[in-house]
Amino acid sequence: MAAALQQTPITFRSRSPPSAQLQSKPPTKLSLSSNFKLTRLTLKPLLRGRGRCGARMANTASGSYASALADVAVANGTLAATAADVEKLASEVFSDEAVLSYFTNPTVSDEAKREIADEISRSLGLQPHVANFVNILVDMKRVDLIKEIAAEFELIANRLSETEVATVASVVDLEPQHLAEIAKRVQKLTGAKNVKLKTVIDKSLLAGITIRYGNSGSKLIDLSVKKQLEEIAAQLDLGDIQLVG
Repeated sequence: MAAALQQTPITFRSRSPPSAQLQSKPPTKLSLSSNFKLTRLTLKPLLRGRGRCGARMANTASGSYASALADVAVANGTLAATAADVEKLASEVFSDEAVLSYFTNPTVSDEAKREIADEISRSLGLQPHVANFVNILVDMKRVDLIKEIAAEFELIANRLSETEVATVASVVDLEPQHLAEIAKRVQKLTGAKNVKLKTVIDKSLLAGITIRYGNSGSKLIDLSVKKQLEEIAAQLDLGDIQLVG
């Protein structure tokens, strides 16, 4: 697949003239239209073993697609930009169940799906090789894997860029300077070249923050008031009280 995507510099052959309106009515209402050229890719068997990106390729279909795309991104020097594009697809487009249902509906033609896919790529400003990658998923009828592919790609991109991902939970949104300080602390703890913070709101913490990092968030720094209250409650347990007098 990587060979199908990779060209230096990347060039593309037209699949068809500028597309017209969809010929078949989609089962869901999508306010997208297309008026630009599509692209044709020659799909080759998925690679196994190690890709050019140096990352071990997963034995799952989503891992194979992600690794092939990472090969192209590394070869083009666009790993960070490609990661951003993939994140857009997963979080801004295919998180919508109506859109995902459209692309996985077998009664909708592949050509109609490609027209919508190209309009999505244009509206998001995706790089050409990422737009082509979406068309490959349409051709191979694997758009249903897009969320899993995005997750696999993030893991590969983080590993290649030596990026540590930390999830910061707090009761309210944190100020940028506070997040910057947290990133510095995580970087010092892990020795990572880069740190990427993901923030979530957790009202149960009462106040303070928690920071999860490491493989699958296996390491935890708990600086929440909830944790402090639990520790106080444990100290006040009757079994620990010694009466004097």
